[in-house]
Amino acid sequence: MSDTSSTPDTRTPAQIEADIKRRRETLAETLDEIGVRVHPKTIVGDAKAKVASSVDHTLGRAYVGVNRVVDDVKGQFVTEDGQPRLDRIVPVALVVVGVVGLLTLGPRRAKRRRR
Repeated sequence: MSDTSSTPDTRTPAQIEADIKRRRETLAETLDEIGVRVHPKTIVGDAKAKVASSVDHTLGRAYVGVNRVVDDVKGQFVTEDGQPRLDRIVPVALVVVGVVGLLTLGPRRAKRRRR
């Protein structure tokens, strides 16, 4: 924008009209862009995108965390060269069999006592 107080405007009327037309077009584009930005569908779409991004990030972190836990547990039962560690597998298997046995036999014993 020129400073009109210090220098006279030497543009022709056609140049002034062209400048006004250009500024109107620029202003119209700006107003259209503002209208799109504040439109409810745009706002809702942006909010959905932010939520989806947050969920994706959270799920990604959870996936990495679960993989780390699985690797840690696997490390307890498998050696570095991939061989099973029977000294740890057998006691755990016995505990699992005992718990399953108690859970299945427990209700049967309770039924027999009621009779």
